[in-house]
Amino acid sequence: MWIQPEEVLLAGALWVSERANPFFILQRRRGHGRGGGLSGLLVGTLDVVLDSSARVAPYRILLQTADSQIYWNIACGSSRKEITEHWDWLESNLLQTISIFDNDEDVTTFVKGKISGIIAEENRLKQGEEQEEDCGKFREAELKMRRLFGMPDEEKLVNYYSCSYWKGRVPRQGWLYLSVNHLCFYSFLLGKEVTLVVQWTEVTQLEKNATLVFPESIRVSTRHTEHFFSMFLNINDTFKLMEQLANIAMRQLLDNEAFAADRSLPKPCKTLKNVSALKRDLDARAKNERYRTMFRLTQDERLDGHTDCTLWTPFAKMHVVGQLFISNNYICFNSKEEDLCQLIIPLREVSIVEKADSSSVLPCPVSISTKNKMNFLFANLKDRDFLVQRISDFLQRTPDSSWGDTSPLSLIGHSASSSTPLSSSAGSESVQRGRHYHPGLPTASQGLLQLYHRNAPEDLGPKAMKEKMKEEAWNIHFSEFGRGVCMYRTSRTRELILNGIPEHLRGELWLLFSGAQNEMATHPGYYGDLVEQAMGLCSLATEEIERDLHRSMPEHRAFQNETGIAALRRVLTAYAHRNPGIGYCQAMNIVTSVLLLYCPEEEAFWLLVALCERMLPDYYNTRVVGALVDQGVFEELTRAFLPLLYEHMQELGVISTISLSWFLTLFLSVMPFDSAVLLVDCFFYEGIKVIFQVALAVLHDNMDALLSCSDEGEAMTILGRYLDNVVNKQTVAPPIPHLHALLTSGDDPPPEIDIFDLIRSSYEKFGSLRSDVIEQMRFKQRLKVIQSLEDTAKRSVVRAMMTESAFTIEELEELYCLFKSKHMTSCYWGSSSSAAERHDPSLPYLEQYRIDPAQFTQLFTTLAPWICGGHTATLAARLFRLLDQNQDGLVNFKEFITGLSGMYHGDMTEKLKLLYKLHLPPALCPEEAESALEATHFFTEDIPRESSFLSDLDILGQQEVASGEEVKDGGGDSEEKKEEKVKDYRYYLRMWAKEKDPKTETIKDLPRMNQEQFIDLCKTLYNMFSEEPLEQQLYHSIATVASLLLRIGEVGKKFNNGSKKPDDAATQAPAPDPQREDGLGEGASGESQVCRALADAQLEPAALQTSDEETKDDTSVSSYSVVSSGSLQCEDIADDTVLIGGGEQRRGSVLDVDWSITFEQVLASLLTEPPLVDYFEKKRDIESKIAACKAQRAVERQTSSASDHELTQHSV
Repeated sequence: MWIQPEEVLLAGALWVSERANPFFILQRRRGHGRGGGLSGLLVGTLDVVLDSSARVAPYRILLQTADSQIYWNIACGSSRKEITEHWDWLESNLLQTISIFDNDEDVTTFVKGKISGIIAEENRLKQGEEQEEDCGKFREAELKMRRLFGMPDEEKLVNYYSCSYWKGRVPRQGWLYLSVNHLCFYSFLLGKEVTLVVQWTEVTQLEKNATLVFPESIRVSTRHTEHFFSMFLNINDTFKLMEQLANIAMRQLLDNEAFAADRSLPKPCKTLKNVSALKRDLDARAKNERYRTMFRLTQDERLDGHTDCTLWTPFAKMHVVGQLFISNNYICFNSKEEDLCQLIIPLREVSIVEKADSSSVLPCPVSISTKNKMNFLFANLKDRDFLVQRISDFLQRTPDSSWGDTSPLSLIGHSASSSTPLSSSAGSESVQRGRHYHPGLPTASQGLLQLYHRNAPEDLGPKAMKEKMKEEAWNIHFSEFGRGVCMYRTSRTRELILNGIPEHLRGELWLLFSGAQNEMATHPGYYGDLVEQAMGLCSLATEEIERDLHRSMPEHRAFQNETGIAALRRVLTAYAHRNPGIGYCQAMNIVTSVLLLYCPEEEAFWLLVALCERMLPDYYNTRVVGALVDQGVFEELTRAFLPLLYEHMQELGVISTISLSWFLTLFLSVMPFDSAVLLVDCFFYEGIKVIFQVALAVLHDNMDALLSCSDEGEAMTILGRYLDNVVNKQTVAPPIPHLHALLTSGDDPPPEIDIFDLIRSSYEKFGSLRSDVIEQMRFKQRLKVIQSLEDTAKRSVVRAMMTESAFTIEELEELYCLFKSKHMTSCYWGSSSSAAERHDPSLPYLEQYRIDPAQFTQLFTTLAPWICGGHTATLAARLFRLLDQNQDGLVNFKEFITGLSGMYHGDMTEKLKLLYKLHLPPALCPEEAESALEATHFFTEDIPRESSFLSDLDILGQQEVASGEEVKDGGGDSEEKKEEKVKDYRYYLRMWAKEKDPKTETIKDLPRMNQEQFIDLCKTLYNMFSEEPLEQQLYHSIATVASLLLRIGEVGKKFNNGSKKPDDAATQAPAPDPQREDGLGEGASGESQVCRALADAQLEPAALQTSDEETKDDTSVSSYSVVSSGSLQCEDIADDTVLIGGGEQRRGSVLDVDWSITFEQVLASLLTEPPLVDYFEKKRDIESKIAACKAQRAVERQTSSASDHELTQHSV
């Protein structure tokens, strides 16, 4: 690339001049390319190791003048091709102009001005591109990464670091490049080069550790190997970025949405030096994620900024130090001291923001007032004016009323029909009554428990009095700390929750602490419209919902009637419609049932949204990945806190069995309802850490009994009976029988355990658990779980394909990895179809990953045994069309293996049948069919209907077969008529079974092949044999077979012409192609047009051969005429029929639409030639092809697009 001219004092130091003229010198850096000796090795090592001006491109062009010792560097290049283009431009555009200058200074000034102008023009053209931000060293590093590893422009570098890679026991100092999809390392030390490329989707473990051997290193594990990196300047920053990139890759394996990068992230105002825009986006994404998790905000919330400040807390009469966070819809505060104070202020609730008077006691204060008359005072703000301005900007964008102008269904792309407040008119009310969900429903305004306790007599017992005391405590708390979204959340709030939330406040507080209240407030009418759209639709999710409705808490009377069941159906169906990626998963019905007991329908729906999409991520998808991840975290926590028990439980295999049901239903399915609901209280406030704490406490309480267990069943029984007897002695509701307890209770039930004691014990023993530590452990387990699921998918695919192909298990696994890798690569670097079209996780494993024609051609070229030179791509496209049965432009793994297996493991007939099909529709597309060899259409409509195209032997044979079938069928019909008189239903069953049975294709079912298709088949065969050891014998054989088949076709044509009327023959005679006639003029005398076409078919490989091989071609060309006319008994051949080598020319010299042959004739002809039989019966080894395909993937990355003929050794 052109660079701003800069002075160079020593032109020869570390550089070698390769070209020169009176004004310019082209130089190559020592150590780059071949040769260079010891000095070259040292320079190459310095370039790689040092992060200095030595890290320059390997080629440059200098401007020189005769009188000056100063040189000017005006261009540099990463390859010889790039720098040569610049050199040629200088010679053709500048050299003649500057040669007429008298003064050297004028030359220098002119050239510098010209180069600066070129750079300015390039920059002008690049304005608005994102690459503008990535300037300086970072841009240079990105170019170097693409050159070293052969990455395309679509592969974006995120950051690069200097580090050591441990290859064996020797550290290799070099550079680690972290791109969006790959981890790459390059080192060049004293002539030894190390290149490493690892896809993030292949990473199974990522750990930062410190040992005696590897001091503070990062270990990157894949399925087959481990890589260690150390000597980082900032290991924490590097590791965090690696975690992010690996996490993104895992999301890509899990669903397709991760491939669509989120481009709405905020950009810093100042461009950071040597940091890519992508790195800043990822940092912003990580901050957003932490911010949303901390305050339970929605996924579309974007953090604008944060600053240190103090908050005046009226309940404590003190200023609390913490941080103020501002985003597009919220102002949030979190104290530095944990649990001291947390605050969330939605901007929709803000009425006034003003700057208060500053004083020495209260510097730079800002006062924020809300619509419910609460006032918040922030002080010690560093940039108060800017902060107030940002809040004002966001307030202007906030809708004035909660109804707003936007459609509540904008999230799923539908218009809302109830986005305005309900009218009180009778007409409007009648319309609402006609909807599935309307305000008149009992469950629209209150929870199911309130419905069933509405008419119950007032309870004045001690439990009821305890409940009233709890309510009074919460009322005092509300008066002191506020009520609603803007409530101060403190350690006092947690204490009240641990003591139990009163029943009639439970729904309100769940909605508040989960963050669901904010989503519901900003989407009015959304749930009602969603219900209307979802109800009545039939899908797999709705079928599963209907099946599970009556299994949801059947012991509770609220779900023993249609009111509760209907509400549960509406909530689950609406959510399945909102989120088709999850749809419905077992356990969602149990959790939703509990939500409906305490909340109205709409609130229960938004709580379900918060659970599935934020609080329990990926728990309820098709593979319950989130629950499996937390199961792994639980095992790790058990090993840390209860090491003895962990070892014993691992031997029994109990932890993985028990924990899944505990986490998926939040203990609701394994513990009495009144007790488990208290855990749900804590969960909505604290998050998943409470579930981990309680699970550890349960294991701790049963440690002695579990250590004495000898098998899994005994341990399960102990834990089951323990959880069945966890009771809530303070509940005021009538006892609900727990079905699991009834089934597992023995003669001697264990003592009861108070749920409050269990929760308190869990906080005392395991309260040190932190949410950020759990998130870190979740990341580590997510890698393991998703890669384990991928391995399971691979095993399932291989097992299924073992019965349908003859490949070995190892070969199928390798082929699956190559196929999946091709799919993933296309998702990274763009394709004609989106990732969602090519990967559907809801499909069976065999059909999940799909590739398009371009990717199929690449795999076919590398793996197929039939390599046809320049014809290979055409053959691959035809096979793709043949395999793509549903014609969606994509081929799945099953179809891919079916085609490949036919080429490798089919018998001769199967292989020839496949080859035959590749030259007929649908494999042959219409564009290929319309050839210059034929002036008329590819098919004529009446040919299949009016003519049989059979030779005399085929006619006799088929007549015999047909007559035999008629007799057989006739007998069958008479038998069926007899049976029909007795029991006619058997006949219909038999007919139905016959329709259902897949029809096996025989060679007689294959359509006939016309002359052009036959010529194309011969061309394919000639190309296939071009690299075979017995090339000449095969050429001779195929020429013999071609001659034989051409005669057979002529015989068939004779019978066809004999059966046709003369006028029909005249109408079907094709118009000759003038272009073809020119080519077949004088020079074609003595050869038929078909013979010339076959000769042309061989010209493609022959053109590529050397002069030594040309002598061989004479024999193969002459072999067209080696078949004597006596090789086929043709007494009845007409006078106008032309035999190959007969010396006569057919009239018209065009393809004959009446000519055709059958597959049986092709097969029979080929069987007469032993070399062809040996070729098609020869066993082919795919292992070498697979190894070559893997090597090619590495070479594709290593080979730069601009080759400069440099030999480089790569060791991975």
